[in-house]
Amino acid sequence: LTSSLRTIWFIIPSTVWSPYYTPHAVMAFDALAHPHWKMRFLEIVLLGAGSLCLFSIFILILVYWADILKKYFYPDARRSKPMVTFFVLVGGLAGVQLLNATLFLFRNYSTEGMLLVNSVTLSVVSVLCVFEITIFSHRFRTVLKTLGDINQVPTESQVRRIVWITVTGNLFFFTRAFLETVFAGMMVMYWRRNGDVAEVFDHGVWDAYILMKHWSELAILGLMLYILQNRFTGSTPTDTMRGGEGSGSSPGVGLEKNKNGYQKVPETDLGDDDVGSPSLLSV
Repeated sequence: LTSSLRTIWFIIPSTVWSPYYTPHAVMAFDALAHPHWKMRFLEIVLLGAGSLCLFSIFILILVYWADILKKYFYPDARRSKPMVTFFVLVGGLAGVQLLNATLFLFRNYSTEGMLLVNSVTLSVVSVLCVFEITIFSHRFRTVLKTLGDINQVPTESQVRRIVWITVTGNLFFFTRAFLETVFAGMMVMYWRRNGDVAEVFDHGVWDAYILMKHWSELAILGLMLYILQNRFTGSTPTDTMRGGEGSGSSPGVGLEKNKNGYQKVPETDLGDDDVGSPSLLSV
């Protein structure tokens, strides 16, 4: 959905959306001074919806991470359904977009105001995502390693996937927070000084903003596709077991490998203490 919305925006020439290349103040229902106001309004709504869909990918990941971590760190706490939490959060952001569009249509502010609201919203959400991804990632890796040690099952691939998600997500959201904060700050500063922002963004500044913004989105979508499809196997369990060679033991004997490169745990009878042991997390 994110790719589709961005593709629609890219394939339509900019002159169709607005005769101005850089942001200009356009009021709703001002057909005499700005006959193109409808297309400019649709462009801003389309860009906001695309950003919302992109951010929802990481919001969904964070919601499920929070739910799993709550299960292990607070086993007695009441857990809400992850999808319900996800729809509440995304619905709240969609509500901000809807309120922004409504205030514009009621002529409370111009398209400049819509751009400012979107920038501030995305900047705040980006900063929150950086903190949440960093905290949840550290806790998740701790849980995975602990469960791997308990069950004697390798968890390196899951840990690597989490590290990739953490690094790429933080780079994207940090870049986005920086861009949107600078964008919003420049708009507010020039608006208070001149009453509009028509002169704040020349072609060079606007080109740099658009290129950094959309190339970062393209990069994160490509990296997420790579992360979700890659197995991140790295060294096989056999290579890990070789660290014990020379000590007189043969840790690899009697263990059968499956098609994914993992070693099958030998069949043993479970005692009463083992019945309630936790299972391995899959990411």
